[in-house]
Amino acid sequence: MQQSDMDKFKTVLNIVNKQTNLGFGLVALLTAGGEQIFSSTMFRCPCNEMNFLYGMVFLLVPALALLLLGYILSMKTWKVLTGLCQHRAKLCRWRRLTANGMVLFQISTMALVAPSSWIAVALLNGNYYECLMTGTNVSAYNKHLCGDKDSQAQCVKELLRFPCGRDSSVPQADREDVLLTLRAQSQIMGWLLIAATMLSNLLLICLARCTSPISYLQLKFWKAYAQEESNLIDSYTAKHAKELAERNLKSFFNQTPPETITTPSNKDWEKISSLYKFSTKEQYYSTLHWYVENYQESGNRMMRMASVKTGEADHNPVVLNFVDDGRMAL
Repeated sequence: MQQSDMDKFKTVLNIVNKQTNLGFGLVALLTAGGEQIFSSTMFRCPCNEMNFLYGMVFLLVPALALLLLGYILSMKTWKVLTGLCQHRAKLCRWRRLTANGMVLFQISTMALVAPSSWIAVALLNGNYYECLMTGTNVSAYNKHLCGDKDSQAQCVKELLRFPCGRDSSVPQADREDVLLTLRAQSQIMGWLLIAATMLSNLLLICLARCTSPISYLQLKFWKAYAQEESNLIDSYTAKHAKELAERNLKSFFNQTPPETITTPSNKDWEKISSLYKFSTKEQYYSTLHWYVENYQESGNRMMRMASVKTGEADHNPVVLNFVDDGRMAL
């Protein structure tokens, strides 16, 4: 009744090939591969009263862990949360609440890829579902599962031991029929989950493209720019931090006045750390781009030259799902 290793591998490849986004496909591939290894090496159905709990834990708890990991690894999560408690006065603003809700939706669409892939592959495999469903205490369901066979009463009584293939007074053919039914139900739900995930992904992509304020080629340019900025900001930050640390240590150990090194102020850091909404009125591609164009250095920091209203950086359109860390999920 078990799928061969080649069939499992083909299942994983099919899921990945049907992903419309490379990032989604890679996440799905890694998650599906991890589920197969996890299932073959760690999962052992106890075949007793713990069947339902054991199967449910293996099916849902890793998916929950992957969901939380998706939120943790998203840079947008920390852009929204960092310093949020220090701006209580702004929390009640309807526009800010709406913007944060949109951002949360964007983060969730990416974070849900891994857990949905885990559950889908686990359902296609069928082992977890067989274990948990043979552990249900619903008499009507158990009788329906065992059918109208002569061994129905004994089948219901010994249902817990079916996944382990232990010796039983129930004929082997009847046991196999029950397990085949459970595996069929599991695989149907797995394919429905895959279809629902792909359909929702396609609808979100269509919605994002149809409501995009910019053309296809400019959107590609925006993505390329954001990727380059994301790569360079890490190197520039590390370089500047190293120079500042070396200056401070040199001044401390040599007991000499520190050299002058210009470092952005707290407000400057706050301005470039916020999420960005692309505006067709002002052609900026990130909060850093907006900041540089609207501020100039002349002795002391000057006030910005343009109005904040058209370039406000905290309202990110959900339909574009543009990730400020240099990647685009849609």
